[in-house]
Amino acid sequence: MPTAFISHPDTLLHVMDGHHPESPARISAIKDRLMAAHIYDYLQHHDAPAATDEQLERVHDREYVRRIRNLAPPAGIVHLDQDTAMGPMTLTAIQHAAGAVTLGVDLVMTGKARSAFCCVRPPGHHAGRAHAGGFCIFNNVAVGVAHAMAVYGIQRAAIIDFDVHHGDGTEDIFRDNPKVMLCSTFQSPLYPFRGEDSRTERIINVPLPSGTDGKQFRAVVEKEFAPALDEFAPELIFISAGFDAHLDDPLGGMRLVRDDYIWVTEFVMDVAQRHAQGRIVSSLEGGYDLTSLADAAAAHVRTLSGL
Repeated sequence: MPTAFISHPDTLLHVMDGHHPESPARISAIKDRLMAAHIYDYLQHHDAPAATDEQLERVHDREYVRRIRNLAPPAGIVHLDQDTAMGPMTLTAIQHAAGAVTLGVDLVMTGKARSAFCCVRPPGHHAGRAHAGGFCIFNNVAVGVAHAMAVYGIQRAAIIDFDVHHGDGTEDIFRDNPKVMLCSTFQSPLYPFRGEDSRTERIINVPLPSGTDGKQFRAVVEKEFAPALDEFAPELIFISAGFDAHLDDPLGGMRLVRDDYIWVTEFVMDVAQRHAQGRIVSSLEGGYDLTSLADAAAAHVRTLSGL
């Protein structure tokens, strides 16, 4: 059964400024590499729907969703914080980015795909219940998790986040929800400078020092994530797929390479096979060196698809 590849042209239209690392070229680089590697044609292709306000408000405060809608500028740039801004096409981009993950859930839960990769931007894991940050405005994966629970009755969902930055927004949204487990590796100290001391039985935060390589990363995933996930037994697994822990990424200091992303994808697939009928929905988070991003993301998708 092919992996679903979900994207939307409007995700290319969100622009914060001409030099921002979170650029439309990220999406194009991944698609180009998938085509060059002869992976693209073996995937199911879907245009992402726009997330509805009802879907967004399951994880974001209603007033926050309204504020973002009202702030959307007809021209120019509106800054939400030092790193995060909205342009004229940002609103449609963030609606389709979140909607991609809800479609991914629909496809895997109805048996139309075993797994899905949402190739969308901007990323989402720094967006909390009522705040934007770190390039993120709506929390794409969180919207998908809440959709799975509301529509399909999922009682246990796990999120695996291997971005170089801690998904503080995801933790903010689900910290008190017993139905969600968040397993997160991240460089510390590094933006957003959270997560180091907030671990619980369901929030498995593993801060790692700058210079952490693949051997060290794999060891902590096996030691810290595997037993927690097996005990939790998730019915559906989400991946916040950030590729900025790569050796060549300019925004982090970790030293992962392509084979490490293949390995962690296989790790998640093994957990999903044991507990979740193989069901995985992955969504792009970080990754800002275009060459390494394209290479690692393509390896991730190839592995998910079983090619």
